[in-house]
Amino acid sequence: MADEAGLHRTYVSAIERGERNVSLDNIEKLATALGTPIAQLFVAAEASDAA
Repeated sequence: MADEAGLHRTYVSAIERGERNVSLDNIEKLATALGTPIAQLFVAAEASDAA
């Protein structure tokens, strides 16, 4: 996924572990790589926090 988004794999890994903050530009790159709208990333995060 990191390659698809044009981001370094260790950066993406740090994001997944909650160790890095993500800029809006990189959120857009990740959403594009995942083939999902940006808003969907936030909906999924909210659902995960509620569980």
